[in-house]
Amino acid sequence: MTRRGIRFEAKDEPLRADVRRLGELVGEMLAEQGGVELLERVESVRHAAIRRREGDSRADDELWPLLAGLEPAPAAELAQAFAAYFQLVNLAEKVHRIRRRRDYQQRRLAQRGSLVESATRLREAGVGPAEIGDLLASLRIEPVFTAHPSEATRRTILEKQQRIAQRLVERLDPSLTPPEERVLWARVRAEVTAAWQTEKQHQERPTVADEMEHVLFYLTDVVYPVVPMFYETLEEALAETWGDETRARPMPTILRFASWVGGDMDGNPNVDAGTLLATLERHRRLILDLYLPEARRLARRLSQSRSRVAVDPEVTGRIADYAGGFPDAMAAVPARHRQMPYRVLLSLIAARLEATGTGATGAYGDAAEFTADLRLIAASLERNRGRHAGLFRVRRLLRRAECFGFHLAALDVRQDALVHRRVVGRLLGEESWLEKSVVERQRRLRQALAEGAAPVAEPAAEDRRVLAVFAALAEGRRRFGEVALGPFIISMTEGADDVLSVLLLARWGGLTEGQRVPLDVAPLLETVADLRAAPEILGCVLDDPVYRRLLDERERLQVVMVGYYDSNKDGGLAASRWALQRAQAALAAELEGAGAELTVFHGRGGTISRGGGKAHRAIMAAPPAAVAGRLRATEQGEAIDRNFG
Repeated sequence: MTRRGIRFEAKDEPLRADVRRLGELVGEMLAEQGGVELLERVESVRHAAIRRREGDSRADDELWPLLAGLEPAPAAELAQAFAAYFQLVNLAEKVHRIRRRRDYQQRRLAQRGSLVESATRLREAGVGPAEIGDLLASLRIEPVFTAHPSEATRRTILEKQQRIAQRLVERLDPSLTPPEERVLWARVRAEVTAAWQTEKQHQERPTVADEMEHVLFYLTDVVYPVVPMFYETLEEALAETWGDETRARPMPTILRFASWVGGDMDGNPNVDAGTLLATLERHRRLILDLYLPEARRLARRLSQSRSRVAVDPEVTGRIADYAGGFPDAMAAVPARHRQMPYRVLLSLIAARLEATGTGATGAYGDAAEFTADLRLIAASLERNRGRHAGLFRVRRLLRRAECFGFHLAALDVRQDALVHRRVVGRLLGEESWLEKSVVERQRRLRQALAEGAAPVAEPAAEDRRVLAVFAALAEGRRRFGEVALGPFIISMTEGADDVLSVLLLARWGGLTEGQRVPLDVAPLLETVADLRAAPEILGCVLDDPVYRRLLDERERLQVVMVGYYDSNKDGGLAASRWALQRAQAALAAELEGAGAELTVFHGRGGTISRGGGKAHRAIMAAPPAAVAGRLRATEQGEAIDRNFG
């Protein structure tokens, strides 16, 4: 079907039907909520805009009078009406992708870009099952969620959008009866109407906590449920391509998540030491609140009795170990359940998770102890005819625990290099510090680090804030574990002195283990000039004996972040992309020469000017040595909903 040069393929007709019905629903809602006058204005603007897009020269004369001179209130209503419509269209498109994927799967075809298609291409290139196991073991994917001022949708609106999407997915069931379909549409309409009656953004300026809740919604409500399915889909793709022998090798943990919200001091002046610790605490609380009910649901499901099936002695031994530490939880297990070892152990695991959340006696020391308990149960089920009696659900919880740990997402910290230069210069008593050359600053910093020099000046307010951040990182590392913290990112890095400044400030702030600074430092190269100088900057860093010792202590893994938006703003799109391409190749060569491994951290945004676009195309276009199985990239603001919503 066509419309003035626009051709719709038959496969997209179901999407057109959904959009048409959703448009009718929005129209009915607008007439009910805003009156016939609002609906007529929306329809007049819509039809005039369509004619203008299709080249009707008279449409401008019709469209502009409809918009010019509108008072703020009706203009806002008009904008909200179109926003409501386009949000539903976007949801319909996402659901259509699910429809298309199901269609491919039903016809046993490999959809372009799918895991099956990727596996097939690898097999055709001569990769065997043993090699694919090694490749997977080296694979690391880490999306990094960041806030954006243009994307501050309230959590309640996001939840309504999710429920609408769920109803649209339910409509894909071909066995639905007409009454059932009417109920689904009624539920969609209820969510759309309630969203219309709800303020889309807070009236007050968003706080760090508001930004955090927005980003965390996607982690807890969207990503958490589907992580196991990603691994299951990957396992199926491998088995379909190479056979069931690929299942014999355990699937490594490939996917983890990180966040900037609450740690990005360069992006939000309200972020400080307090928000760092509050964010880490919030992350832990949220993930424990997800594990706890899932453990209790598993306890109800795993009702195996010892009179009916054997259980590994390790399970009963773990029950004995935990029963003494959690007498109340053990006493709460009814007598009729005492011969159900998995149920008893999972009840005690739930009690230990509760203790972890409150810091009570008996708390898990780290997430590895929790995953060890889950593996113990999984192994017992595997060995005692439990493969089809609960193992699947235990493995799903285990996958989530391996991905999210007790930290949910690693918290990156970012600060501008100039801030550190100012603070270091003051505390070293160097009045002309900013005027010194990079080489001079590097020499002085190396000396201060070697001598264990202390600050010689009384800290100013800015100095105290900066040092408090490193103290908070030390506290966060102690309370929440090293995995809870991502790299320390230095915006606008210009030389090795910016990296050494972080090490010196970390020591002054108390972030040390003996003489070690337990911190991954990631220079961020943002301008075209800095990208062109990338090998020189990193080479100077790697040549520094102080930094080489740090790199040795950090398993010789180096993260370097490259910025898309600032480089594009600085030099233009083509110059930026070419500088990024050459910088990545040069960085990979520099790290290889130093015997270290590079992870390029891509500072991508949503639009093309900010590095947006198809991620898989960007990966395929990157220098191979700069990828090497590792992908770390920001998912910023509005792009989070598009990619993960």
